[in-house]
Amino acid sequence: QVQLVESGGGLVQPGGSLSLSCAASGNIFSIDRMGWSRQAPGKQRELVATVSRGGRANYADSLKGRFTISRDDAKNTVYLQMNSLKPEGTAVYFCNAQILTITANVPREREVWGPGTLFTVSS
Repeated sequence: QVQLVESGGGLVQPGGSLSLSCAASGNIFSIDRMGWSRQAPGKQRELVATVSRGGRANYADSLKGRFTISRDDAKNTVYLQMNSLKPEGTAVYFCNAQILTITANVPREREVWGPGTLFTVSS
């Protein structure tokens, strides 16, 4: 079993900062790309940022300069630092990862999603 668990949600005022983390656990051989997506109330899920195993990051155009994604491979954890938050940033944030497992000498790579964590940007 492999799972991702996000943490760090809550309430933050506009203009504030918040950091989310997401830890992968289970029978993990390696993790390739990791990322964050979000789903605001009444809207479709959208990509926030991704980071490759080598640390190359990509961001949604609207979030560049305010959000920073990073990872700690020793901890199988991905982070999202969010600054200058706006009310439209209110959403459930999901992490995901491409995880390679090897069971009975059989490799399998799959994309795993966390259950999501909610944070609200409001005064």
